[in-house]
Amino acid sequence: MPFFPNIVDSLRPRQSGEEYECLPGSDPQEVYTPSTVSVGEHMDTSYPDTTQGGRSSDSTISPTPSRAPTPSSYPTHRFTSSTSDIDGEPVSPLLGSSGVYTSIRDGRRRWWNLHPQSRRRRKREGRIWRTFKKAIRKAVRHPFFPQQPITIIFALLLFTVFAISLTLLLMYILNPDKEPLPWQAYCAIPPSSSYPPSYRTRLPYPYLNPLPEVFPPTFPPDDLDSVPPAGIFLGVFSMDSALERRMLIRTTWASHPRSRNGAGPGDSGFGTSRTVVRFILGQPRKGWERRIQTEMDMYNDIVILPSPENMNSGKSYAYFSWAAENAWVPPVYLNTSIPVPRFSYSAQSSLALHPAPHDSHLAWEDYASGQPRPWVRPDFIAKVDDDAFVMLAELESRMRLELHAKGHSPYGFSENTTSVRAGALTNLPSSLQSDVDMIPKQAGIVHDPLVYWGYLVKDLFIGGELYSLSWSLVTWVSKDTAVKGLTKGAEDKQTARWMTLHPQAAQIRWVSERCWIYDHPRAGTVYSHGFLFPSHVRRIKESVLAYVKKGLKNKSSDDQSSPNDPYNPTPTSWAQSSVSTFGVRYQQPVQDMTLAESVEALVEGSDMSGLREGMAPETGDAWRYREGRVKRYENKRVGGTVVVHFLKKHAWFLETALAFLEADDYSESELEHISNDVNKASLNVGFSAVWTGVNVFNHMNTSSS
Repeated sequence: MPFFPNIVDSLRPRQSGEEYECLPGSDPQEVYTPSTVSVGEHMDTSYPDTTQGGRSSDSTISPTPSRAPTPSSYPTHRFTSSTSDIDGEPVSPLLGSSGVYTSIRDGRRRWWNLHPQSRRRRKREGRIWRTFKKAIRKAVRHPFFPQQPITIIFALLLFTVFAISLTLLLMYILNPDKEPLPWQAYCAIPPSSSYPPSYRTRLPYPYLNPLPEVFPPTFPPDDLDSVPPAGIFLGVFSMDSALERRMLIRTTWASHPRSRNGAGPGDSGFGTSRTVVRFILGQPRKGWERRIQTEMDMYNDIVILPSPENMNSGKSYAYFSWAAENAWVPPVYLNTSIPVPRFSYSAQSSLALHPAPHDSHLAWEDYASGQPRPWVRPDFIAKVDDDAFVMLAELESRMRLELHAKGHSPYGFSENTTSVRAGALTNLPSSLQSDVDMIPKQAGIVHDPLVYWGYLVKDLFIGGELYSLSWSLVTWVSKDTAVKGLTKGAEDKQTARWMTLHPQAAQIRWVSERCWIYDHPRAGTVYSHGFLFPSHVRRIKESVLAYVKKGLKNKSSDDQSSPNDPYNPTPTSWAQSSVSTFGVRYQQPVQDMTLAESVEALVEGSDMSGLREGMAPETGDAWRYREGRVKRYENKRVGGTVVVHFLKKHAWFLETALAFLEADDYSESELEHISNDVNKASLNVGFSAVWTGVNVFNHMNTSSS
């Protein structure tokens, strides 16, 4: 068969210098490809067609004349493949020439090469990379570049020092808290307004309140216990691995009588009978699920939110949304001279829940009676971090004031509670007073309070260590669509932003407590100072107000400054603490102190905090003449510290617990003084009895004679 050699010849790889043949009449410059010639053109068409009796049919036979498929029938054109020689790849009209196709493909534009901007970007990136390499090459070849091992180590040390210095400089520049705050003025000068910051003039640094014309009564008011207690649901933000901190909270401020009852004899837990403490967790990790479930079964005080564990990615919003549906507190168990006010949520109730071990003993007694009273909605939903120490009686007393306050007089109550209005912004400007007048009034029902309570930071937002929202605000937060889109970011700042979106934002009371909320003395922050008690705060008030009155007296008539701003500039002494110094790590004042003495040294204004090595008085005298708990609270049940924050170490937490829960009611010197007074009283009674007997005896003798 004559066409087989031709096919075999066409499939044979060409040697170097061998020529390819082109079809007759084809363009010599056109490269031959296998698709341009059919296999039939290489065959002998004189072969008979067996399908039609040995004769070819006109309808099926191509008009191309038959010819012998010899190589000599094709004119030749020289194409040399150098690529094929180099790579050693086979070249064939059927398989294609590697060298020819390679040269053609190299000239084509790839799919990643189509856009001209991509080529320019690659050129620019290549230029930048070449410039960078050139700069590195020049730096390495510079005569001052370290070449020896000792010089390289020295250069690395210099670079490390530079990097650390630059980091510290940036931290200092970006840190907004560079100076200690005048906390003594915060304790001496009360807030003059509870309007939202956007509806009043913001206070300049250091955020001191204007001097009020009339100071409010001292806290607490005398009629505090005649008012029904407030219902508080306090959620402690925790995480699955913080078991030790939860146990510390359960055994200290969540259940201790001095936290729930207050100082002195207390109130037998009546005030905090409606205060429940629960731990708020996100979804636990896989390794902690069984442990958390066991802890829930044992203590019945853990809430698992339907969201991953986080701090600033929506946990607060998830908590308030959960509380709006599931938060309940015990009812009022005892009657008071002032009846329980009626709010829009007062009729909502639920079957009595099983109390947690640290709940009020009144709730346990009611639950054990067999016919427990239904639980009701809380008046406040509070959020607190687990690195905070809370005195529950102090917190409840403040919330009770806000629940029953009238107008802007925070320490007074209305005898007829039906006249109390939520917010009660009676001193609003005329432009905003109309909003208050538009509140619908319903006979016999007090309009719900709108209260946002906590430590007001920089006159902008309330700090996240502890803040409280009244029930109406919580239900609104859980339902508002705009709030739902503002859940990511610093949670305390986001909560403040929510309050500005409320339809009655002008009526929300932003109540700031900047005296009795502070950081642990060892924290070293701008909010840090020694443990505070009412007796020392009274001395601070006397000192600050004496300075203010002196400043007002010395003002000249031509002084253009505001008469309500006599403390400008602010004295540095108002930021000083007898315990700690801002920016300096706390050091125990005297070595070899006992645990009780070291805790006493953390109390602001105590003799123990003023001790120094080699100075009088001695440690024993300072301990002997310290103030007892009764004197520090000035014979009142509440009126002191609400929250101590930034307890990053368990040791700091235990120090706080010892200072506020385990201190003696009377010191040794006070007991001696009381004993002497008792002895003197006994002697006086004895002398009186003897003198009375002598007089009676003389009278009897006179009568008989």
